[in-house]
Amino acid sequence: MNYGKYIYEQQKKKQEAKKKQKIVEIKEIQLRSVIDKHDLEVKMKAAKKFFDQGDKVKFVMRFKGRELNYQNLGLELLEKIIDNLNEVAKVESPPKFEGKQYIMVLGPIK
Repeated sequence: MNYGKYIYEQQKKKQEAKKKQKIVEIKEIQLRSVIDKHDLEVKMKAAKKFFDQGDKVKFVMRFKGRELNYQNLGLELLEKIIDNLNEVAKVESPPKFEGKQYIMVLGPIK
């Protein structure tokens, strides 16, 4: 067997495998605890679009100043997002508080 031909065939197989794989990206959506109803709907519509493309979405809710005293409002908002997106997404990382922000990751349902 010709060794050069063998190496060429191996490279072609690697290229074909690389073409077929889907790289899952993590898109980030930033929120505040005082977000308006319509603005939240726009963010959730964008998240649904990301889920349709097969990407994961990371929700980051930042708190500034006195907002830190009302972290429960932010947690309620994240729970509301989970409830609204439960037909297209599943929770991969539940909301957790780190520093001055809540972080949550949702992934698409396949």
